[in-house]
Amino acid sequence: MTTASEPLRDEIPEEGSLLGLDYGRVRIGVAVSTPEQNLAVPLETWEPTGDLDDDAGHLEQLIVDQRVVALVVGLPVHADGTISEMSREAETFGAWVRQATGKPVTFWDERYTSRQAEEVLLSIDMTRKKRKARRDMIAAQMILQGYLDRD
Repeated sequence: MTTASEPLRDEIPEEGSLLGLDYGRVRIGVAVSTPEQNLAVPLETWEPTGDLDDDAGHLEQLIVDQRVVALVVGLPVHADGTISEMSREAETFGAWVRQATGKPVTFWDERYTSRQAEEVLLSIDMTRKKRKARRDMIAAQMILQGYLDRD
């Protein structure tokens, strides 16, 4: 088994908004940072169509609208730090994002973010349907904030 040590990283600009992506097979949570890269906020839950051109167009529009300079993709590793099948899928997705957008991409350990997002939503007594609609973008926010707070 491979252990996730240091996340893979492109050179990420120190200023400008970042887009955080919580990769999933059905839905992708999206969050955006402030241009100062000190605060992440949830943006949307995106359900890719599977049409690579349409999906690339959606990402490109988000990048333009939010003035994004780079992207942070959550890397789902096992609790012990080993790489999972989903880790490999997320890395493949990140490589596609890099190629489709021409923007730098880095990966960030996302252990427990979906569970933490669910706990946050449960704590505010949200219905199951509303929680499902928001969980992925809250997880993306947590991934991106973790990256922003890394130092």
